[in-house]
Amino acid sequence: MSTVAELEEAVPKLSRGELEAFQRWFEEYLEDQRELRDEVVAALDQSREEIAAGHYRTRQP
Repeated sequence: MSTVAELEEAVPKLSRGELEAFQRWFEEYLEDQRELRDEVVAALDQSREEIAAGHYRTRQP
């Protein structure tokens, strides 16, 4: 059984309080994932701008 199928089976069995706690946790989890993605995109954009402006150095092995 896949993890999604397990979740689909388990969620309806949760009490109202458990559902609300799960909802809060899941919303925070999704927000953290979005923040991480946005942070990485911003860092990459900044790096591209610095390279385009010639502000970079190469590392020799």
